[in-house]
Amino acid sequence: MGIAAVIFDWGGTLTPWHTVDPREAWAAAVGDDELAQRLAAAETEIWRRSTDDHRSGTLAEVFSLAGAELSDTAAAGFSTWWEPHTYTDPDVPPLFEALHERGIRIGVLSNTIWTRAEHERIFARDGVLPLIDGAVYSSEIPWTKPHPEAFRAALATVDVDDPGEAVFVGDRLFDDIHGAASAGLRTIHVPHSTIPQEQRGRVDGEPDAVVTRLADVLAVVDAWR
Repeated sequence: MGIAAVIFDWGGTLTPWHTVDPREAWAAAVGDDELAQRLAAAETEIWRRSTDDHRSGTLAEVFSLAGAELSDTAAAGFSTWWEPHTYTDPDVPPLFEALHERGIRIGVLSNTIWTRAEHERIFARDGVLPLIDGAVYSSEIPWTKPHPEAFRAALATVDVDDPGEAVFVGDRLFDDIHGAASAGLRTIHVPHSTIPQEQRGRVDGEPDAVVTRLADVLAVVDAWR
């Protein structure tokens, strides 16, 4: 069976994993240590819900859970703090171009509290936005990976009906590999991230392939084609 699309996770996959203290991002957003602590706790709850119940959340919801309101100033401060941790892996542009040369569509499926506009700003900054055929951000849908509906939404955005004709590339064995395999996609693991213990999930998926860098994805896809 052919490969019609390759769908990628974002954080830790298309952008390299950085181990950071989230409280620093919240402090940069609000300039208030006590509120930053509440925001960090609210974010932890959102990710617990994602891992346990596969339900999504948004940046605005994090603020609401912390008893605050998201302002434009806070959103800008949050984005600015994260800026150096969001740059796209240098392997991505040539990989995306090579996949397109083979007639393969490119998708993104990310568990995220950030808006589509913020992700598209990042992809545009790094020159890869025009190379993405479809993207699903969990902040816009009710579910997060590994829920099968998240993967179905991603397949729809790249016009693939048969999940067997799609490949998912990700750094997390639970969200990405277990989730994609359960939805019928083939899987490639990029084991570059230090996943927080509370986000590891109940099971580890078994990938169909493992690569040491994103450039190696092309050879795997070519072999499957």
